[in-house]
Amino acid sequence: MSRNNVKFNNHQGHELTGSLELPDFGNPIAYVLMAHCFACTHKTKAGTYIARALVKEGFGVLRFDFSGLGQSSGEFGDTNFSTNVDDLVAAASFLRDNYDAPEILVGHSLGGTAVIEASKRIPECMAVSTIGSPADPEHVTHLIKDQMQCIIETGQANVELAGRELIIKKQFIDDLKAQEVEKTLHNLNRAILIFHSPWDEIVSIEHAQLLYSKALHPKSFVSLDNANHMLTNRNDAEYVGSVLAAWAAKYLQPDDANEEETDYKPATGEVSSSIGKTKYLTKIQTPDHAWFADEPVSMGGKNKGPTPYDLLAAALGTCTSMTLRMYADRKKWPLETVNTVVQQERVHAEDCADCETHEKITHRFTRNISVTGDLDENQRTRLIEIANKCPVHRTLESRIETVTNIL
Repeated sequence: MSRNNVKFNNHQGHELTGSLELPDFGNPIAYVLMAHCFACTHKTKAGTYIARALVKEGFGVLRFDFSGLGQSSGEFGDTNFSTNVDDLVAAASFLRDNYDAPEILVGHSLGGTAVIEASKRIPECMAVSTIGSPADPEHVTHLIKDQMQCIIETGQANVELAGRELIIKKQFIDDLKAQEVEKTLHNLNRAILIFHSPWDEIVSIEHAQLLYSKALHPKSFVSLDNANHMLTNRNDAEYVGSVLAAWAAKYLQPDDANEEETDYKPATGEVSSSIGKTKYLTKIQTPDHAWFADEPVSMGGKNKGPTPYDLLAAALGTCTSMTLRMYADRKKWPLETVNTVVQQERVHAEDCADCETHEKITHRFTRNISVTGDLDENQRTRLIEIANKCPVHRTLESRIETVTNIL
């Protein structure tokens, strides 16, 4: 995972700061825009763990501080629910201009209510998810109920929120009252996934019930058993991220759909590769697993999976590592780790000393194997011999017969 610090301006000219986390390999499956909870920053533990779980599944995730919070400029006292929504729209514009527009919006607590409102201004958004979010933004006023009278009478008050003192002005309260989230939900026209804990001590489960009842299908609800509002238990947050990734993938199909893909289920020993009209995204299936291959952007693809030659190199590398592991275990050698890196290159036959082909161009794989453990020189030399005997290595260097049938 790579983490990039980003900065962009909102519509008021304030500089907003955040983090964009991306998978280590290839382009993200899709970009996720995440909103933090009321008066928090993007560095909450829950947000961090959820983002990492999403990135692990191939998503890119942008989290940022709303105006007046964290490292973002502006005065918190001049912000409100509507300006938070504006900030989300600005963040989406940043992604659109520099990467790809966010297709998934996720918000924690009041941030979840905000992404519902923001989604109607982000046309590329295909799905929305809330986590412990109130159905009515005005619900957050219970956090400042001791200062409400002062705010109404004097126009503002200093309130302690999220461990620090912030200014809340009357305009903030008035803006909350003006929101029509139920109307937005009814016209959302996007898939929505609602996470909520029955034991949420800040936002009761009844809010999830109201959100669900007002939203139209497709809608889903996931109960976060025993979780608290801030998802301080890492397992709870990572669970949200993993479920989000699986759920969101369903709603990304309009872009990556293989319209002509068959429902063929591979039998034992078979591998199925199917492609539709989206070049060159190809779904690969075995009886127990499924993944995607693609071509890089330079070749007309979207780089959403390894190339065919990447897969071939991966077969050689994984078989090598597995074979060495098996051999060392059988010999009871103190081999701790094996890392096989396979480099690929196309070379002219005359540059290949061992080539016995009449083809002018051939493909060369170079394996670099790193091992750790208390091994002597003889054992390390033997590992090279064993690597050259791994089944995929032998297959690649033997005569391969391929029979092709068009069905």
